[in-house]
Amino acid sequence: MAQAPTPLNATIQQVTERIRERSSERRALYERRMDDQHRRGVHRAELSCGNLAHGFAACGTEDKNSLKMLNSANLGIISAYNDMLSAHQPLETFPETIKSAARAMGSTAQFAGGVPAMCDGVTQGQPGMELSLFSRDVIAMATAVGLSHNMFDAALYLGVCDKIVPGLFIAAARFGHLPAMFVPAGPMPSGLPNKEKARIRQLFAEGKASREDLLEAESESYHSPGTCTFYGTANSNQLMMEMMGLHLPGTSFVNPGTEMREALTRFATEQAIRNTEPGGDYRPFYRQIDERAIVNAVVGLLASGGSTNHTLHLVAMAAAAGLTLTWEDFTDLSAVTPSLMKVYPNGQADINHFQAAGGMSYLFRELIGAGLIHTDIPSVFGTDMTAYTQEPFLEDGKLIWREGPEQSLDEDVLRPVANPFTPTGGLTVLDGNLGRGVIKVSAVDEEHRLVEAPVKIFEDQNELKAAFEAGELDRDVIAVVRFQGPKANGMPELHKLTPYLGVLQDRGYKVALVTDGRMSGASGKVPAAIHMSPEALDGGPLAKLRDGDIVRLDTNAGTLEAKVDAHTWADREKHVAELDHYHVGLGRELFSGFRHLAMRGEEGAGVFGGFEADDLARQQGQIHDEDA
Repeated sequence: MAQAPTPLNATIQQVTERIRERSSERRALYERRMDDQHRRGVHRAELSCGNLAHGFAACGTEDKNSLKMLNSANLGIISAYNDMLSAHQPLETFPETIKSAARAMGSTAQFAGGVPAMCDGVTQGQPGMELSLFSRDVIAMATAVGLSHNMFDAALYLGVCDKIVPGLFIAAARFGHLPAMFVPAGPMPSGLPNKEKARIRQLFAEGKASREDLLEAESESYHSPGTCTFYGTANSNQLMMEMMGLHLPGTSFVNPGTEMREALTRFATEQAIRNTEPGGDYRPFYRQIDERAIVNAVVGLLASGGSTNHTLHLVAMAAAAGLTLTWEDFTDLSAVTPSLMKVYPNGQADINHFQAAGGMSYLFRELIGAGLIHTDIPSVFGTDMTAYTQEPFLEDGKLIWREGPEQSLDEDVLRPVANPFTPTGGLTVLDGNLGRGVIKVSAVDEEHRLVEAPVKIFEDQNELKAAFEAGELDRDVIAVVRFQGPKANGMPELHKLTPYLGVLQDRGYKVALVTDGRMSGASGKVPAAIHMSPEALDGGPLAKLRDGDIVRLDTNAGTLEAKVDAHTWADREKHVAELDHYHVGLGRELFSGFRHLAMRGEEGAGVFGGFEADDLARQQGQIHDEDA
C-alpha cells in the first residue's frame, strides 16, 4: 500500500509558492504555447500523405500498416547511444526492445534521432572539456530536430550522463505537448573501492606512483558497461528524474544487462503508450512538470549530496518549462533538507551500495514522511508520487512493484530523516565582493569549511599543476583559477586539480579553490567556490584580484570576501586576459557563437536566453530584438 504523505514542510511550501509567483507570467505563456501545440495535433494525423509516406518509408509492413491507421500510438526514440561511453553503450539494444514491446501493444516506435554524448571523464583537463557544458544545448537542439517530424504521440529519452539528461529534459520541455518517458541504462557493477582509487590518484600527483599504477587503478574503477558508480552528475541525473516522476519507480540504479533492466525497458515502452492520447490516459510533459516537480528535484539533490553541476542545469531546465529557479531557492531548501546519503565523494560507498541499502524507495519514504517533497504530481507511472516508495521485482518473469524497505539496511550509506548525516543539505550559495558562487559542503570536513589565506592566481589549470610541482603552493593558499566561465572558454570542469589541492590539504595547509569554472560532480574534500558569477570576462570582480590578496571563504556564513580596502578595491582595474588559445582546436572554433550568447552561471550558463521571459520582456518594451 502506498505511503500517505504528511503535511508539507512550511519552507518547502514557501519556496514552491515563491517560484510559482515569480514565474507566473512566463509559465502561463509556456502553458498556452503547449496547449496550442496540442490543439494543432501531436501526431502524424497532421501530415499530408506525402509527408507521411516519407515518414514510414523505411518501416516494415506491419509497422507501415499500423502507422497508416492513425489510431495507434507511435513513439519517438531519442538516444545518446555510443559505444565509447560505458554509461551509454548499453543503450545499443534498447531501440529493438522498445520496438518489440510497442508492436506487442499494437503500436509502433521509430528511432527519431541520436544526440551527442561526450564523457567528462575522458575530456577532463583536455581542450575538449571546453565543449562539455555547451553540449547540453547542442543535445537539446539535436533532440528538437529528431522530434520535429511530428510523427510521434510520445517520446522516450535514452540518456544518462552529465549534460545529456539536462539537454534531453530541455528539449522535452519545449515539446511539452508530448508525453515523455526517461529510460535509464543503470550503473556498472562495483569495482575498485573509491578510497583506494583516491589514494592512488594522490600518490601519482606526488610522484609516488607510476602512470602504470594509476592506469591500472582507473581501469579497475571504470571496468564495464554502465554508469560510473560514484555519485556524480550522471547518477544525480537519474535520481532527479525519478524525484520528478519521469522514471518508473525504482528504475534508476538497476544494473545493465540484467533481466530486470530488460523488463523495465519493456514496461517503460508500454507505459509510454498508455500515457498517449491513443492510449487513453494523456499525460503530456507540461502537465507533469511544474514548480512542484522542480522543487522535488532540488530536495532530492540536496538530501543526497548531489552534483554542483545541477545549480546550473536545474536553472536551465526549469527555464525551459517556463519557471524561474534561483540560487536562493537552493539555499533556502538546503536549510531544511537533511543529508541522508553518503556515497563517494561524500563517503566511501558507491551507488550500488546505496541501491542495496534501500535505494530510491527508502529515500522517497523518508522524504514523503517528513513532508519534504510534493506527492501530487502525475508521474509517468500513472500514479502520484506516493507510489515511488515501491520497487520493482520479477515474479515468474512478470514485472511487479512491492513496497520497499521501511528501514535502512546500512546507515553508513543511507539514513532516516530522524538520524541524518547532517541536518541540512550539501550545497550552499556564497556571496560577497567577489560575486556569487556555489559550494558543495557535504564532502568537506568541518575543519576545512573556513579558509582565510593569500591567493595565488591562475588563468589556466595547467599553470596550477606546474606551480604545485615546483613547490610554490606548499603553504596556506586559496587558488583562484579565473577566466573559466562560459563566455571565456565554455566553463570547463576543473576536477583535474582535485588531487593536487587534496595533497596540500593533507599536508596540513589551509587550502581552497575559487573559480568561475566548474568542478566535477565527483569533486569534494577541498572547499571549492565555483560558478562565480559574473565571470571574470563578463565584468566579474575575480578580474580585480592580485596575487597575495587575502580572501576569506566561510561556508558556514555563506560569504566569500577579498579582504582589500574598499577604496582600493573600487579603484582597482580589472585584468584583461588573452584567451585566443582557448578558442581554436578540437572544434572549439565552431562554438564561438555559443560563447558570445552564453548567459551567466546563475542563469544556467545556457545559450537559449530566457525562453518565455524574454518574450514577455519584449511585449512590455523592456528589451528589443537587437538586445537579445
